[in-house]
Amino acid sequence: MTFRMPAEWAPHERTWMAWPGPNPTFATERELADARAAWASVARAVRRFEPVTMVVGTGQSASARALLGPDVDLVERDLDDAWMRDIGPTFVRDGDRLAAVDWTFNGWGAQEWARWDHDAKVARHVADLAGVPVHSSPLVNEGGGIHVDGEGTVLLTDTVQLGPERNPGWTREQVEAEIHARIGTTKAIWLPRGLTADYPGHGFGTLGHVDIVAAFAAPGVVLVHAQRDPAHPDFEVSKEVVATLTGQTDARGRTLRLVEVPAPTALKDDEGFVDHSYINHYLCNGGVVLCAFGDPNDEIAAGIFRGLFPDRTVTLVDARTIFAGGGGIHCITQQQPKV
Repeated sequence: MTFRMPAEWAPHERTWMAWPGPNPTFATERELADARAAWASVARAVRRFEPVTMVVGTGQSASARALLGPDVDLVERDLDDAWMRDIGPTFVRDGDRLAAVDWTFNGWGAQEWARWDHDAKVARHVADLAGVPVHSSPLVNEGGGIHVDGEGTVLLTDTVQLGPERNPGWTREQVEAEIHARIGTTKAIWLPRGLTADYPGHGFGTLGHVDIVAAFAAPGVVLVHAQRDPAHPDFEVSKEVVATLTGQTDARGRTLRLVEVPAPTALKDDEGFVDHSYINHYLCNGGVVLCAFGDPNDEIAAGIFRGLFPDRTVTLVDARTIFAGGGGIHCITQQQPKV
C-alpha cells in the first residue's frame, strides 16, 4: 500500500484551526475582533459534528476561550496568520497508519504583506500534537492549492504550483511527480487560474487556490464556481474553468460530472470585485459548513449541497469577514482523517 490523502468526505478524527492574532491581515483592533468572531462561528459550527483543536498564539488562550466556549480544545504555539488549511499539514493514511505532509510554505509566494517565520513550522507542530510522523516536501504548496477525490485524482492550478513565486524552475511533470508521491494520487487535472480577486491588486490572496473555484463532491463529481454576471471578471474565468473540466476523466477513467454553483449576486465590496464563492465549504462528520454572504443565492447554494449530501446537515455561516482576509471556511479548517 501507499500513503494517500483521503477525500474530505471520509470520516475525520478532528478538525484543526488557527486563531487570528495581530498581523497585517487583521491590522486594526476592529478587524481582529471581527475575524476572531468569524473564526469562532466556524469552529462552533464544526464542533457540532466533530472535535476541534484551535492552535492559538502564545498567551492568547484566554481571549480564544471566551469566544469559543468550553468544547473546543486549545493549544498554544507561535503563529503569524490563521489559515490552517495552508499552514497546517496535509494528512495522509496507509491503512491504519497516519502521517502528515509538511509542504514548504513561503507566505503564498512570498507576498509582501505575508509573514511566515512561525507559520512555516505549524505543520510540524500539528503533526507532533497529533502524534504522527512527518513527510517533508521541497515543493512550495498549500492545502488550499490541492483538492482530491480520494481515488487518485487531484485538482491543481497553473498559477499556484507552477508559479515562479513558489516553484521557479519546476516543470509540470516534476510538480505532478512530487504531489503524487506525497498524497498518493496518480492523475492531476490542471486549471489555468483561480478567481480574479485572489491575485495581487485585489487585497489579500493566494495567487489562485483551487479550493475557491472547483472541488470534488464525490468521485467523478466536481463543484464549480459559476459567476453568471458578465460585469464581473470571473464571468470569463468561470467559463474557462468549465471548458477546461468538460470532458476530463479522473484517475479511474470516469468522465467528470460538473455541478455549477451560482456565485453570490454581490459583485463588489469596498475594495473592488469580490471572490465570494460557495465552493470554499468544509465537509465534516455528518455536516457541511457552507459559506454564507447574506445573499439571495445563499439558499440556492444550500439546496445544491443538500442534494449532493443528503445524509449531512448543511450549516450556513457568514463568511464575509473571512473572505475580506483572503479566504473562506475551507481555508481556515484542516481535517485529520480517522484511522
